[in-house]
Amino acid sequence: MQIQKSYQTDAEKGTLYVVPTPIGNLEDITIRALRILEEVDAVLAEDTRNSGKLLHHFELKKKMISYHEHNKMARQGQILEMLSNGQNLALVSDAGMPGISDPGYEVVQAAIKADLPVVVLPGANAALSALVGSGLPTDHFYFYGFLPRKKKDREQALQLLQSIDTTFILYESPHRIEETIKVLGESLGVRQVAIARELTKRYEEFIRGTLPEIAEWIADKSIKGECCIVVEGIKDHPQTNWWTDLTLKEHVEKVIELEGCASKEAIKTVAKDRNVTKREVYSAYHVE
Repeated sequence: MQIQKSYQTDAEKGTLYVVPTPIGNLEDITIRALRILEEVDAVLAEDTRNSGKLLHHFELKKKMISYHEHNKMARQGQILEMLSNGQNLALVSDAGMPGISDPGYEVVQAAIKADLPVVVLPGANAALSALVGSGLPTDHFYFYGFLPRKKKDREQALQLLQSIDTTFILYESPHRIEETIKVLGESLGVRQVAIARELTKRYEEFIRGTLPEIAEWIADKSIKGECCIVVEGIKDHPQTNWWTDLTLKEHVEKVIELEGCASKEAIKTVAKDRNVTKREVYSAYHVE
């Protein structure tokens, strides 16, 4: 068990600040974010060139350290050492909240395990902006991010999304948006959907309608800018659950595959799905 009091930190330890940056409109930077970026000893940047432009715009001269998808594990030891030596660091991505479809989760987890304080600032986020502007229910929602590129992995992801009864959110690049809308329509049928693109920028646009309507509309369009796709959840669950014909062991294996979780978490999920004890599922998975 660990309790962190974010405003009563150990003076001998540095703090890892997770700092959201504007997703398009620079006016969306917060006063607190600017103060933290000014005060920290270094900025961990997904792309130092991109973050350099942001810092230059706000007249902040700061040491930057590259921290991205391809070097995040190699950098981890250096970052933890800097924090342990009392240096404060700010983690930023190219846009939005670090860790949300961007690097960040691993170093946050490592800092917490090392008993180093992690302070997350609120700020710009494309998924929530798109969700609220979609007009779809916001009381419960599921964030998925980017669909897998490989066909088999994508089909498995769509199988999972088919059964979700809450609004769910996807990210997509402009050159793949047409294909993604097509496969969503083939998999989900007629659902209400909203595409939010160029959020907070001059050409911000929301396209709302059913999947078939938007598939037809987008067919002859040239879409620019990163997109958020907000999709209506299923209204009526099918009578048969997707796992009905699977054994307990097969069900656990499939949950691990679809959700990328550990067997312990998958066993909990299967036990809840089937209304049986975790011990029964554990025995089927590890013993049978």
